[in-house]
Amino acid sequence: MKIIFTHFFLIFLLLIFSTSISSANDLSDNCGSEISLQEKSKKLWTVNLTGIGIITAWGATKWDYFTRSPRSKSEGWFENNTKSGGADKLGHLYTSYLITHGLSNLFESWCFNKNNAATYGALSSLAIVGYMEIGDSFSDFGLSKEDMIANTAGIIYGYFSYKNPKLADTLDLRWEYKPNSETLEDFVTDYENSKFLLALKLNGFDFARSNFLKHVEFHAGYYTRGFSGINATKERNLFIGISLNLTDLFRRHSYDKTATLLKYYQIPDSSMTSSRDINNH
Repeated sequence: MKIIFTHFFLIFLLLIFSTSISSANDLSDNCGSEISLQEKSKKLWTVNLTGIGIITAWGATKWDYFTRSPRSKSEGWFENNTKSGGADKLGHLYTSYLITHGLSNLFESWCFNKNNAATYGALSSLAIVGYMEIGDSFSDFGLSKEDMIANTAGIIYGYFSYKNPKLADTLDLRWEYKPNSETLEDFVTDYENSKFLLALKLNGFDFARSNFLKHVEFHAGYYTRGFSGINATKERNLFIGISLNLTDLFRRHSYDKTATLLKYYQIPDSSMTSSRDINNH
């Protein structure tokens, strides 16, 4: 599945529809009252049918959907003999997480309460990415059980992190991307220049909120290199890092859109990291 471009598009939507943080049953600041059940149903159908329609049109023209009988296959996980060393699976997880947050934000901006927005965002995400995997089954890609598991994991974390402000304040799932001229033509599947990471933000803990530690976050992640070239040396890298919490810094100074961007996207080379290639150990 071609998903790197989707990352940028979904982050863009999050910036547009991001709402102020509200408690479980409260509404966003731009809502006077919650919309009716009938209005909710109409918007849910609109979102899901639009998403499925776009995937159908794009899949039929770009990914050869519905050109063969359905099939499934096992692609493996993070083994060295897989297509991307597992980076594509983290891409699926991250994309499903983004879709869940993006749709939850959209529903909350439409005056769903936060609990309902999170629930319907997760269910709509499951419907849309599930349909995409079904479309893959009717193409040369084939339905991958590993992709479905990764998608589901991303949706589950997206649901709980959107619904629980404490979790959202503590742990981010991010994508770091640094393109170069050699891979720019294959932008949509450029795992060679991608990293996926979890960021543990100390300002989410009471002990750090009143001292300098509130500006610090720790990273742990994974990336692969050399899987796109026949003669390239393959790397499967685990890494840890430390960085300034730029998300909190920008939010404290009322740059909310920038803070939202940095919640999902890690600026390349903005942290001190140490990595280990597990192919060499």
